[in-house]
Amino acid sequence: MKRWAAIGTAVAGAALILWLASRKPAPPEVPFARVGRETLVSVLTTNGKTEPAEWAPVRALRAGRVRRVLVERGARVAEGAVLAELDDTEARTAVSAAEARVAVAQAELRALERGGRQAEIAQLEGLIAKLRLELEAARRDAGALERLAGKGAASRSELDQARDRAAQLESELKAQRERRAALVADTDLAAARARLREAEAAFQDAQRALAECRLRSPRAGAVYDLPVRPGDWVETGALVARVGEIARLKVAIYVDEPELGRVKAGLPVQITWDAAPGKTWRASVEKMPTQITPLGTRMVGEVWAMCENPALDLPPGANVNVRIRSQVVENAVTVPKAALRRQGEEMGAFVLSGKRIEWRRVEIGAASEVKAEVRGGLRPGDAVALPADRPLAAGMEVRAAFPEDRP
Repeated sequence: MKRWAAIGTAVAGAALILWLASRKPAPPEVPFARVGRETLVSVLTTNGKTEPAEWAPVRALRAGRVRRVLVERGARVAEGAVLAELDDTEARTAVSAAEARVAVAQAELRALERGGRQAEIAQLEGLIAKLRLELEAARRDAGALERLAGKGAASRSELDQARDRAAQLESELKAQRERRAALVADTDLAAARARLREAEAAFQDAQRALAECRLRSPRAGAVYDLPVRPGDWVETGALVARVGEIARLKVAIYVDEPELGRVKAGLPVQITWDAAPGKTWRASVEKMPTQITPLGTRMVGEVWAMCENPALDLPPGANVNVRIRSQVVENAVTVPKAALRRQGEEMGAFVLSGKRIEWRRVEIGAASEVKAEVRGGLRPGDAVALPADRPLAAGMEVRAAFPEDRP
């Protein structure tokens, strides 16, 4: 009995092995989607950056240390408003010194215009008056001696001495008068006026330097960039702030070079910002790029769009998501983009035929984010394979699964 039981067990095991060996594996399950017909909106998705439509930089007109910042980022300011101040200690000292030099130059010029310095003038006029009196007395003495000499009461030598004395005084008086007249020469006045002009120019320069310590807004708008803080050192020409009108923004849209053919002026643009989920801004393409530039590993053209921002909730400098509506195709035959594959240089899809799949070349046109327009190779109702867990090949038997049919 045991022998027959062992024989039976062996026969059953062999039969099971033969059955398992002859059994075909179940075909893999592959997700499929149907080719349909619908209105296709071709959308180009990319990224961009915002900046004010109109703005102006505020730059330091002189080097110095920032003493105060009078506004905050986002503040609205009028044209000419002071945004920040540099340390003006040296500038104020320079203004005071230049003002003093102007006062000295003005005083010197006034003195020269009145004929010279008062002490020297008074001394000369006193000497002239004294010489005039002495000359008058000498002339009287000479006249009296001349009458006495005519009567024999005075000698000839006394008369000559008196006349020489009068002539000497007359000559000295003339010299002092000429000295008084020449006390202020034209060249002295010209030099004094030149010194005054120089002092006034230096004063104006000092005042200008003091004014440059106050950094003013060149236009009205919002301060949307303010990189400086109190205590910072800035060089001449350094950027202190940017002021612009942010109710209307310019968006630089970075479009990859191969996609530029899909873009033209006037196309509608939808903008979103990750920091404001659910919020959307509308814009339109206004300017096409004039050159292709590198952006990281991409080669892009900068397409400009204008975006209204009345609530001021989209800030300048924001990195935004951009969707350009490039084309609308009515009644288009569409296929999911996920079903499209490339074999070599050929674009196509695996199409369900019975229980097997076949490769079919597909010609596509416009595309949205998830679907592409079919211009040849597929018909509405065709089932196309979506990405699967295993590689697919033409002629493969599959079990088709349609995700849209599942509850």
